Amino acid sequence: MKPMLIAALALALDAGAARAADPLDGQLDALTVQELPKVISWRRDLHEHPELGNRETRTAQLVAEHLKRLGLTVQTGVAHTGVVALLEGGRPGPTVAVRADMDALPVTEKTDVPFRSHATTTYRGETVGVMHACGHDSHTAMLMGLAEELTRVRAQLPGRVLFIFQPAEEGPPEGEEGGAQLMLKEGLFEKYRPQVVFGMHVWSALKVGELGYRSGPLMAAVDSYKVYVQGRQSHGSRPWQSIDPVVTAAQIVNALQTVVSRDVDITQAPAVVSVGAIKGGIRYNIIPSEVDMLGTIRTFTDPQRQVVIDSMKRIIENTAAANGATAQLVLTEHYPVTYNDPKLTAQVLPSLKAVVGAEHVREMDMITASEDFSMFAQAVPGVFFFVGVTPADKDPATAPANHSDYFYLDEGGIPVGMRAMAHVVADYLESQAHAP
Repeated sequence: MKPMLIAALALALDAGAARAADPLDGQLDALTVQELPKVISWRRDLHEHPELGNRETRTAQLVAEHLKRLGLTVQTGVAHTGVVALLEGGRPGPTVAVRADMDALPVTEKTDVPFRSHATTTYRGETVGVMHACGHDSHTAMLMGLAEELTRVRAQLPGRVLFIFQPAEEGPPEGEEGGAQLMLKEGLFEKYRPQVVFGMHVWSALKVGELGYRSGPLMAAVDSYKVYVQGRQSHGSRPWQSIDPVVTAAQIVNALQTVVSRDVDITQAPAVVSVGAIKGGIRYNIIPSEVDMLGTIRTFTDPQRQVVIDSMKRIIENTAAANGATAQLVLTEHYPVTYNDPKLTAQVLPSLKAVVGAEHVREMDMITASEDFSMFAQAVPGVFFFVGVTPADKDPATAPANHSDYFYLDEGGIPVGMRAMAHVVADYLESQAHAP
C-alpha cells in the first residue's frame, strides 16, 4: 500500500478513535484497512476502462461477479446495465439503500497516471475520448468494498442493505431512457422498499480528509435544452439573400446572459443558464439554413425555474423574429433539486464527524452542479455527502474540477469515503433497532 494511503487511513482512524468502544465500528475500521488494496485495484481498473451511460457492460459484469461471490441476491440488467444486490442482516430492521454511479464522460484524459484512459468512442457523431472525469470509478469501487465489509458483519446488522450500482448518472444517450429515473420507473423501490437512501460523491473542492454536507437543498435542479434556429440558406457572398441563423444564434447567446442578471431574484438562490454547444453550417462560403444549440439550466426552486424558462422562450423567439428567423426552445431532460432530508441529515452528521473529526466536516454552500440521486431522494428520505480528493498540499480552489480533463483523484480520499459510508449505514440501522 502506498505511503500516502497509509497516512490518510491512519488520519481517518485517529479521528474516529473515540468510536472504537463500539465493537462494530472497530470491525468496520479494520475491514476498511483490509479491503483497501482491492478497492484501489478495482478503481484503477475501472478508470483505465471507462464506459459511457447505458453502455457500462464491462463495469456491470465486474460488479455483479463480485457481489455474487459474496453470496448476495443480485439483480442485473436494471435500467439497461444497472446492478442491484440485497444484503440480509442477522437481525430484523429496515432496509437502507446505498447508491453508486458507474458511468464515465466523453472527455479525453490528460492526467499523467499510469492507469489513464486511452478509450475512445463515438459521441454525437464525433470521435471522443472517454474518461472517469467525475470519480464514478471510485464510487463503484468503494461500494463494492462496502458490500464486502457489511457482508462480513451481516450477523450484527439489524436490517437489510440494498446496494445500487446505477448507470447513466451523467444522462443516457440521446433517444434513450436511463439512470435513476428508469430504475425507479422499473419498480426498484417498490420491489425492495428502502426506508432511506444514502449516496456520496468525491469532490475536488475538498481536501483529502474532509467531508462536506448540507441540510435541505444541496445541488441544483437541471434542465437540458436545445434551441433550433431556422433561417434561409444562401451563398456566403450574397448574405442579403439569406436569413442568417448564425448571426441570429450569436445574438440569442448574448441575450440569454440577461436571464439570470435581469430576470431572476438571485438573493433567493443562485441560477445558471449556459450554452454548451453550437452547430451549424458545413462550408466557409455557405450561409446555412439552420443552427442548433445545446445548453443547461440550473435552478433551486420551481418558481425560479419557471421564471428562467419563460424568459428564455421570450428572448429566443423574439430575437429570432427580429432577424426574420424562427427559433424554438425544447427542454430535453430534467433532474430535480438534490435535497437532503433535514431530520435524516441531523441524524447522519454525528457519524461523519466521528469519522474525520468535527473540524474536518464542512457545511457547504448550494452547488449548481446536479445529481440524479435527487430522484431517489424524492422517493424516500435521503442524504448525499461529499468526500474530499484533492491532495492536502494543493489548493482546492485551483484544483482541476470534476469533469475536467485534468481531474485528479488523490486515492487517500478513498478510505475516508469508505469509512464514512460504512458508519453512516451501520449507525442508522442500529439507531432504528433501538427506536421506540
